[in-house]
Amino acid sequence: MSILAQELHSLVSSRHLLWMLTRREVAARYAGTAAGVAWAYAQPLLMAAAYYLVFDIVFAMRLGEHAPTKAVGTYLIVGMLPWMAFAEALSRGMSSLLEAGSILQKNALPPILFVARSVLATMVVYGPLLLVLALVYAPLHRFAPAVLAMLPLVTLQLALCLAWGYALAVMAAALRDTVQLVGFGLSVGIFLSPVLFPLTMFPQLWRWALWLNPMTPWVVAYQGVLLQGVWPAWTTWLAMLAWLLAGLALLALLLRRSRDQLVDWL
Repeated sequence: MSILAQELHSLVSSRHLLWMLTRREVAARYAGTAAGVAWAYAQPLLMAAAYYLVFDIVFAMRLGEHAPTKAVGTYLIVGMLPWMAFAEALSRGMSSLLEAGSILQKNALPPILFVARSVLATMVVYGPLLLVLALVYAPLHRFAPAVLAMLPLVTLQLALCLAWGYALAVMAAALRDTVQLVGFGLSVGIFLSPVLFPLTMFPQLWRWALWLNPMTPWVVAYQGVLLQGVWPAWTTWLAMLAWLLAGLALLALLLRRSRDQLVDWL
């Protein structure tokens, strides 16, 4: 694990540069628009408003009796917002080294700096939105203390995206097909998670397959906290830890095998 400690040390020692690069990354994504960075927050909020208006107000659709809530739109928002954050952070993190290839070939900068920049630029937008969502949903469960779990959940999701985003970025540098494969996986992965339907609606015999999706424990935890005001079960925390450790283990292996070749691949 020493190689991971070295990467973390590089990230911490370059934290001021990282924050500057992150701010520039967020601004660059919406450069040339009248609203600027406001679009980063407006798009997810408009999506949430559309879900609530269409499913809860216009069609008044309802879920089954074992769902954490009856309102479909209210349910979809809780799972969709974290999934959007995960998908965007993972995709941008995976492509970050390829996009920064010319810079890394000319400057002795730590590659993790560019992965962290892309992931943080996404979580800087979605992190506050998830915390605001907690305040909006708090009246549903009378401001239960479980809402405090949102902070570690968002932090762990950031760590997950950073670990897996960096691992996939190294793989993408070695094999460009990784970008296409992961893009396909993200497009179908939402259907193999409880984002669009409660776990209870999935066949009991195949329910285990949903836990092969790294975001399933996070979505289940967010749903429990925001919709029911209950703390995530210890098994849910354990599943999160397992996915995070798996990402770190894969990252350590990839870094050891690619340290002398990574920049050349770019």
